[in-house]
Amino acid sequence: MALLVQIDGYFHRSYISGSKCTEQELKQKYLKVKEQITDLRDLPEVFYKLYNFEQLPLKGEVEVDFVIDTDTDRIYKPSY
Repeated sequence: MALLVQIDGYFHRSYISGSKCTEQELKQKYLKVKEQITDLRDLPEVFYKLYNFEQLPLKGEVEVDFVIDTDTDRIYKPSY
């Protein structure tokens, strides 16, 4: 089963999908990617290349497993 993640920031909102992982594992992946980039707008592309996730062409409100808020570095599971 795939994990659906929304990457949400001031300049962008994108959706990526990949192998299921825990919130803590996702946080570790996010921090590792963040160390490798200089512009947060590059985060989705580097994330899906590094961890074999795929970027999804979704728009609007989509029910996701986790949200990565790049403005606050917060990762959370939204309630629907």
